[in-house]
Parts: sequence; structure tokens; C-alpha cells
Amino acid sequence: METARPRPQLVRESFIDLDGEWGFAHDDADRGRSERWHDGRELPDRIRVPFPPESPASGIGETGFHPVVWYRRVLTAGDLDAAGHTADRRAVLHFGAVDHRATVWVDGQVVGTHEGGHTPFAFDITDALAPSGGTHTIVVRAEDDPHDLAQPRGKQDWHEDPHAIWYHRTTGIWQTVWLESVSPQHVTALTWTSDLTAGTVTAEVALSRRADSVVHVRIAHEGRPLGTASVTAGDTSTTLTFPLAGQANGQHYEHLLWRPENPVLLDAWVQVETAGFETDAVASYLGLRSVGWSEGALLLNERPVTLRSVLSQGYWPESHLTAPSADALRREAELIAALGFNSVRVHQKIEDERFLYWADRLGLLVWGEMPATYTFSAESVRRTTAEWTEAVLRDRSHPSIITWVPLNESWGVQHIASRGDQRAFAEGLYQLTKALDPTRPVISNDGWELGTSDLWTVHDYEWDGRVLAERYDVDETRLREYIGGIGPAGRRIRLEGTADAGQPIMLTEFGGVKWAADAGPANSWGYSEASSPEDYQQKLSEILGAVQSGVRDRHGRQGGLAGWCWTQLTDTMQEQNGLLTEAREPKIPIETLRALILGMPLDA
Repeated sequence: METARPRPQLVRESFIDLDGEWGFAHDDADRGRSERWHDGRELPDRIRVPFPPESPASGIGETGFHPVVWYRRVLTAGDLDAAGHTADRRAVLHFGAVDHRATVWVDGQVVGTHEGGHTPFAFDITDALAPSGGTHTIVVRAEDDPHDLAQPRGKQDWHEDPHAIWYHRTTGIWQTVWLESVSPQHVTALTWTSDLTAGTVTAEVALSRRADSVVHVRIAHEGRPLGTASVTAGDTSTTLTFPLAGQANGQHYEHLLWRPENPVLLDAWVQVETAGFETDAVASYLGLRSVGWSEGALLLNERPVTLRSVLSQGYWPESHLTAPSADALRREAELIAALGFNSVRVHQKIEDERFLYWADRLGLLVWGEMPATYTFSAESVRRTTAEWTEAVLRDRSHPSIITWVPLNESWGVQHIASRGDQRAFAEGLYQLTKALDPTRPVISNDGWELGTSDLWTVHDYEWDGRVLAERYDVDETRLREYIGGIGPAGRRIRLEGTADAGQPIMLTEFGGVKWAADAGPANSWGYSEASSPEDYQQKLSEILGAVQSGVRDRHGRQGGLAGWCWTQLTDTMQEQNGLLTEAREPKIPIETLRALILGMPLDA
């Protein structure tokens, strides 16, 4: 079975993953630094990386308050050989994510620090590899204060036990650790954008050092060359824009466009030459597509698209925020598509990039969302801004991502309607996101109290289909009047002074019907509850039907809704309101669920 690489849009063969058994220790007294644990001493416990220590899969399974943890792994000569490392190359150590603040030592020498629990980082460890008989010691200290509400945490609970809509914390390493061997002059980042009207592609290539290098880019589809370009780069970054064969042909160019029903991906290669020698070669891919909005419709490749989306927490009972395996990420994307959804909102989580790879491959539209803080301060502003910037820069080349969500339900900006500083922060995040990526719509504060925003979005957990129909199965004029007032949560949908310029309107959280064959956790709940599988199906039918009737058709007529997002994909701990159980089993036949989601009649 094909498995995506840890960084699927910048692939080299010269790497190995370092997941598996590491030494581990809690450091509740925070004495590890003074006792010099970073010098490489043995740690008392063993943990299976990359699973967080709160999860059963880690082998630790300790969910209490532990603000500091340590990891240790011996790096062998065989590891370096497997990564293709030689004396004239550089060894780069990558971390997919470490929550929240990480310091990394190699052979007792600090190689770097990183703050931000949901985004990747890497350190060149070559100069720290002390002569040591062929083995070296990697030590990681992670600090994750469970009571620090200014820390972006998403759905991680600050109480000792999960409550309401929050789950067990994720401390320390929770995404893949891997080692890569590179030339001193190599590609460090690669971004793809396309201009459909001009038939061109732009590659932004970041390099490790300033040197006179020639960068070559080549793009093909199924072996057919589409375009090449070369440029001399005298700095640490360069940009190449070039036409693709056939994309200027108005009768033909749509054949290569990426869209859910035909997710065409183009193969790409980037080569770097320095002083006449090849110093790097990476494989990548891209999708040609545009996202925008006009006259109340969301546009994909300048054509209206209606979103049938599902909210996913990206959480597994055995491994928490970490997927149980790389294949589980593929299976998750496949399940979403099999259920009839064309879109997924990964909620309060910056998902493993390998999930985005499968979304790209399967044609699944994705909402990129920032995990929230739960207080407003200068520190929460700084941390959110820094981490969100890293997230957008990491993921902006994925064609599957169609919108950005920096804030949700005023979390972290609780008084946005009355405090100018909080509103200014939300407006600033919108503009920052547009500066980093002007190619996608941005939802400024999903659910309610929206300021400047490219979509108007509403959260509504009303369970009575008749009430939902009265709100949403109406013409666009009435729906726009509705979003100008107080929403179902008792908050304004749009902030005062925010003008409606015809942005698409979506119901981006609704449903949440609980049905569980057994009692589940003692504090299990849903926004409404079914009494049997038959009752569950009936409630889904009524709620979905009322909302689907309010959706405009593909010609832009009838209802005013441009799409919707059902809560939620799977049961998640005490939230027993998934379409699937925690084990990813459908609660009623998957064919029935698919028919309901697609708005098709059920077989008699």
C-alpha cells in the first residue's frame, strides 16, 4: 500500500524515520536541566514515539498534569547510513510537531528550540555530532503547561479530566520524527501557485544558503512534459513563473484542473546545481485550481461548488491527536469520501500533512483551522500569530485546502463584539492570512461575530427540522436578513459595522445527534439524542433534509446556502454524536448514511 512521506510535497530518498521506542521521563519538579539530563543519561521509562504520553499507544498512558517531559534516543551509525549521510553532507533532524515548547540536544549540545505545538521544525545537527564511536544521543525536553490558557491548545482540556467538548491533552512529541541527509546547498521550502487565466505555474524555492546556484523546475502529467524553467539564484530564495503546455487552450485547459470529481495532480521536480554540480533534487506535486466567491456562491475553478462537509476532530481513542498509523490517515480520507462528503473541516487542529496528501489525491476539500487559545493577552496574540503563520506557510501549496479559519466561535476573543483590541486582532489575523496566501477565502471567526470575512458562517444545533427549515429553507434575500441579526447562539452573526457584499453563506456546524448502542462514558452527550438506530436515521433525515432544501442548486438558484458542515464524523470520547463510532464503524449502514448526505431517496 502506498504511504505518503512525512513532507509529501518535498521528497528526497535520503531519509529515515526515527519513530519507535525512545527513553522517556516525566519531570514534574522541573529538575532535568539542573541535573543535566540533556547530557544523555538513561531515562527511566520507554515510550513509543510519536504517540503522546497521555495515549495508550505510547505505552505510558498517563493523563494527569505533567508540564515537562524528556525524551532520549541513540542515533547509530546505521541510522546515519540509512539516511544516506556522508562526510560531505548535512544531517537534518525533523519534528512533525512537539507540544508546546521544545529544546533539542545532540551529544549534549543544544541544536535548537521551537515554540508552537502544532507545526513542524527542523535543525541541522551535523556540527553537534561529536566523535563517539559511531553513536550519538538525541535528547528532547518538551514543556507544555496545562494551565496556560494563552497557549494555542484547540480541544485539549485544561481540567485534569475531559469535560464538555474538550479531550485529553497532548504533551510532547506527537508527530513523526525523521532524519534527512542533504547537501550543504539544498531546497528548504517549496511553494506552488497557479494562474488559471494565464495558464502559468509559479514555484517559490527557498534555499539553505546564499550561493550562485541554478534552479531547474520540471512539471509533467502521466509522463507527458508540460513545462520547464531555470533561473540563477544568487540569494536564499527565488521564484520561477512559466507557462504549461496546452493551458492557454480555452477548449482544453480544464482537463488538467484539480477538482473533487477529477483531482488531477501534476508531478514536479526541482533540481539545484552549484558550481556545475547537482547539489539537490527533490520530487513534488501540485494541483491547478482556483478558489474564490461571487454573488453568494463559492467558486472552484470559477464554477459554483456546494460544500457537503463534515467536522472531524482528528482524534483516535488509542492514540489521541496522533493517527494510529500513516495508513489510518488514508483510511480517514477514504471514509469521508465514501460517506458522500466532498469536504472536511479538521476542527481545532493542524492536521498531519500526510492526511492532506490523501485529500489532494482523493479530491477532498479541506478547511485549514488554527487551534485556539482560551484567553486574550499580548502573549496569546504573539503565539497565535507565530504559529498560524507557520501553519499557512506549510500548507498553502495543497490544492485540497480551500479556506483558512484562524478563529472559531470567538474562542480567545470572547468579547470581540465590545472590545476594540480583540476585534483588531481578529481583523489582523484575516489580513495576515491574506498576506501569506491571497489565493483562498478566509473565515475570520467561524460560527458568529464575524468581522471582515470572505464567507458568512453560522453554527446552529437546533434539532427540529421544521425550525431549521424556517431559518434556512428560504430565499437568499431572507437569509441575508437573518445573518444581519442575532444568531441561534444568542450572538450577532456579523459584527456591527460589517457590510454584506454578497459573500457565500454556510451553516458550518449543525447536527450533533447522539446515538450509542451502549451507555458510553458517564458524561457522554450530544446536542440532541436518538433512542434507537431507526430514530437516529429519522433525525438525520429531518435535519439534513431541512438544510439541504435551503442550498442553492448548481445554477445558483433556489436557496441561499452555499454549503454546510455536519457535526461530526466520529464519536470522540464523551461526545457520542458521530456518524461513526470511535473505531470508525458506521452507526447505521454506510449506504444509508451516504444517501442521506447526498440528499438521495432511500431504497424502499
